[in-house]
Amino acid sequence: MLTVFVVSDATGETAERVARSALAQFGDAAVAIERRGEVRSAGCVRAVVNEAAGRDSLLIHTLVANELRQVMLEETRRRGVDAMDLMGPVLARLSHALGVTPQEKPGLFAQLMTARSRQIEAVDYAFRHDDGARTDELERAEIILVGVSRTMKTPTTLYLAYRGWFAANVPLVPGVPPPAALLTQPPDKVFGLLMTPARLAELRRVRAQHLQMGPAAYAALADIREELVRAQILCIDHGWRRIDVTGKSVEEVALEILALRGLSEDRRP
Repeated sequence: MLTVFVVSDATGETAERVARSALAQFGDAAVAIERRGEVRSAGCVRAVVNEAAGRDSLLIHTLVANELRQVMLEETRRRGVDAMDLMGPVLARLSHALGVTPQEKPGLFAQLMTARSRQIEAVDYAFRHDDGARTDELERAEIILVGVSRTMKTPTTLYLAYRGWFAANVPLVPGVPPPAALLTQPPDKVFGLLMTPARLAELRRVRAQHLQMGPAAYAALADIREELVRAQILCIDHGWRRIDVTGKSVEEVALEILALRGLSEDRRP
């Protein structure tokens, strides 16, 4: 029986899929596949080659480190083991075409796929927990933004989500008490977004005109001042950190929040 040794400096899943895909063309051929992952040293390479030597075997590997591929080549030739390098030729061609040296980081593809999956989940979470929706699920949020209307809560939430962080936002509405679930969250992950009354009034007037709302307390400076004062008091009472977003871009606000939270600027690799 032929034994196919699948060797990788990561999990070996990619090489095994390739091997099984090829073997599917040979029906019920007597073949056993043995995966050897996390092969990240010359000693490990030699051990695998030694295992394959003297057996009816084929060694397929996806080692990304040029040094390990060289050791594999030398050892398989010395021991007479039939080996196939699935990664080296592809890396060499891409390096030549792109004019860039490969990073040679084991498991990087898996990391990128994991990060991509997290980003998709984070964005989905942000959309489903925008503007106070599903507050019973706030415990999963890593960052919660609160604030009165038009204080950049939604765009900041989405910016954070696209960088892989689970974020939600809850509006502070005059005359409506904050959701009970919000008040039970750890205060270090809740941030109150504030703005100068004049700038907020300007933004609300533009929105009111766009929606043809007409004159209302929504854009009245005196009422806005009262809303902001109440919002500040709420933040102080619950230990929520406050951020003045006046004149700042969404990116600036998001990075300030991440810095205060002690998180990296990007959850993705």
